[in-house]
Amino acid sequence: MTAAGKDNLEAAALYLDTQLRGQSAVDLARQVYVVLDARLPARLNLLSDRPEGSLANPLKPDQDVIGTIATENGPRDVVLVRVERGTSGSIWLFSRATLDAIPPVFDEINLVPAESYLPRVLTIPRIGGIRLFQWLALFIAIPLIYRLLGLIGVAVAPMQAAWRRRRGLPARPARLLPGAIRLLLITAAVRWSASHVDLPLLERQFWSAMARMFASVAIVWVGLLVNAYGEDRFRRRLKAAAGFGDVTAMLRLARRTADAVVMVIGFAIVLRYFNVDPTAALAGLGIGGIAIALSAQKTLENVIGGFSITFDKAVRIGDFVKLADTWGTVDSIGLRSTRIRTLDRTLLSVPNGQIANVTIETVSARDKFRFNHFVGLGYETSAAQLRTIVTAIRARLLRHTLADDSSIRAQLVRLGPWSIDVEVFAYIFARDWAHFLEVQEELLLDIMDIVEGTGARIAIPEHRLSMAGPEDGPAASQRIAAVRAALRDPNRSAESV
Repeated sequence: MTAAGKDNLEAAALYLDTQLRGQSAVDLARQVYVVLDARLPARLNLLSDRPEGSLANPLKPDQDVIGTIATENGPRDVVLVRVERGTSGSIWLFSRATLDAIPPVFDEINLVPAESYLPRVLTIPRIGGIRLFQWLALFIAIPLIYRLLGLIGVAVAPMQAAWRRRRGLPARPARLLPGAIRLLLITAAVRWSASHVDLPLLERQFWSAMARMFASVAIVWVGLLVNAYGEDRFRRRLKAAAGFGDVTAMLRLARRTADAVVMVIGFAIVLRYFNVDPTAALAGLGIGGIAIALSAQKTLENVIGGFSITFDKAVRIGDFVKLADTWGTVDSIGLRSTRIRTLDRTLLSVPNGQIANVTIETVSARDKFRFNHFVGLGYETSAAQLRTIVTAIRARLLRHTLADDSSIRAQLVRLGPWSIDVEVFAYIFARDWAHFLEVQEELLLDIMDIVEGTGARIAIPEHRLSMAGPEDGPAASQRIAAVRAALRDPNRSAESV
């Protein structure tokens, strides 16, 4: 291609595996150049530069397909063959089968140049081998088309509004077609034009690179839009859910990270297209990321812990929790730490990494409250009174609308050192702790009324004093009676007793 482009067709003919010589070989070389220049795919950067070729077909190591050209009879492979040329060794030449198909394809190509339709001032000057009108199309025509495509969104706005009205949805203002969609449409138009217009190979390579750039920018743009939409959607959902508070910092960090990943992937795709291996760069980014992660290990631990707490719903703002030996109410959940208002009304800031690794008891999340007490009755209480008391307590709990009937229990459980103990147990449905205290107070007072109504009494711990001496019998009894009388006499002082 280089030799023929410089009108050195005799040198170009040396790359053909043909028996033609002289002017016939030169004419064939010219036809090959015209066909390849007009129809050869522009992805020349994918061709192998190894002496042994790409070895795409191991069964035919001496053949290599460098592209496929479109013809009226269907696609046709352009095949190179490796042949021996004496002392020159092995060289690659265009195969005879490919050369036999060149003349019919040459007749299909429109040889009328663009100069016939455009002023010379636009076709003769070249910048980087690209004619001037091609640069004008890139910097003037394509931006203008990009702006005009945006009006498609305005044009379809009435149809969209009618569709939303039929579904009962609120109307939205007319919007331009998103820029990423416009770029994708321009990319499709450029690729179609490059494949259907017989432009020179260099210009088709130029537009192929531009199309790939447009497509990469559009894909990255779509990724950024998806990230923004995801951030907004999560923010609205979490704001609607109770207890999450302000998660803007977390969502913004997640979005920035996702944006960076999308941009790195897009940059790697572009480098790959220009035959630049991004593996080393990505490996360097990976090593740098590991170094940053190690240096900021605690910070990352707290940030990840914050995400875990928020999205796992381990705790929410307003929850009353027990964290290790600390009791308090969750005041806020931040990017690095969670703040807890303790019972002493102090504000405790706990790193999220620690919260994610400890056991958290959410007291306010319980659905029922435990009502469990032991009623100690004096030993003078009879068995009949005990049966009446136990039955009445059980009946009172069953009548209460907030008591869980399946959990109610009132039973004699033990004969204690100074009381007969009756256990009263039930789960109470209450709104919160303050409400439960009100219900508990009501039930305890009712239990006291039941005990007093049977003539029994609630026992208190008693200590009995026994005095023994050398005497026994009536004298000892008289002394004990005298001491008791002294204790009961309110007119005698403690010293005289």
